[in-house]
Amino acid sequence: MAEFVRLEVEGGVGTIRLDRPKMNALDAQVQRELIEVAREADERDDVAAVVVYGGERVFAAGADVKQMADMTYQEMVRHAHLLQDFTRALAAIGKPTISAITGFALGGGCEVALATDLRIAADNAKLGQPEILLGIIPGAGGTQRLSRLVGPSTAKELIFTGRFVDAEEALRIGLVDRVVPAADVLTEAVAWATQFVGGPALALRAAKSAIDRGLEVDLQSGLEIERVEFTGLFATDDARAGMTSFVENGPGKATFTGR
Repeated sequence: MAEFVRLEVEGGVGTIRLDRPKMNALDAQVQRELIEVAREADERDDVAAVVVYGGERVFAAGADVKQMADMTYQEMVRHAHLLQDFTRALAAIGKPTISAITGFALGGGCEVALATDLRIAADNAKLGQPEILLGIIPGAGGTQRLSRLVGPSTAKELIFTGRFVDAEEALRIGLVDRVVPAADVLTEAVAWATQFVGGPALALRAAKSAIDRGLEVDLQSGLEIERVEFTGLFATDDARAGMTSFVENGPGKATFTGR
C-alpha cells in the first residue's frame, strides 16, 4: 500500500490524491508511488477519467530539495530517470486527466499538473518553475511540457526568472484552463471528469494518443498517426454502436461498453 499517494474511485472517476504533509513535497517515495497509482488508474476498467488533487491547502510544492541537496552528480544521473518517470506515467494514462490545483503548484508540482490533459485552478493558486533560484532547471518535464503548452518565449521567461504566476495570469497565458473559487476546485474537476463515464473509452484513448504523439512529430507523420488510430476504431463495438445509434436515433444517444 502506498503511504502518500492513493487512488480513490467513485462513480467512475479516479482521484489520485497526494497526501504528504505539509506541502506534498515530491520525494523519491512519492514519485514511485505516483508511478504505481498512475498505472493502476490506467489499467482499471472502473476508472473512466482521472483527477489529480493535492488537498484543500496545496497541490504540490515541488521536489524534496532536502533530499536532493547533498546528491552527487553520479547519484543524480540515476535519480533523474525517476524524476521524469513519474510525470511520464501520469501523461501516459490513456484516459482524460485533469489537475485540481489549490494553493501552490511549484517546480515538480507544476510539472505534475503539466502532465495532465487539463488544469483547473483555485483563484488563490500560485504556479511556477522556480528551479533556477536553486541553480538548477526543471527536471521532471517542465522545460518541454511548459514550452509546448504556453509557447517557448513565455516558458523561457517563467523558467529564466523562476517567478510565480497567480491564477488569473496562468489562465491568460494558457497554463491553466479554468479558474474557480477555491472551495469549488475539486467539485468542478470531478464534474468535468464525470462526463466521460460511460463514454467510448477506446476512442478517448485513441484521441489522446493521436494528439500527444502527433505533437512530437511533423504534420505528415501526425496525420499518419491519426489515420492508424481512426481506422483501428472500426474494429470496436463502440464504433459500431455509435454509428448505428446515430443513423437510427440521431446524435448523442449511443450506449457504449468500452469495447
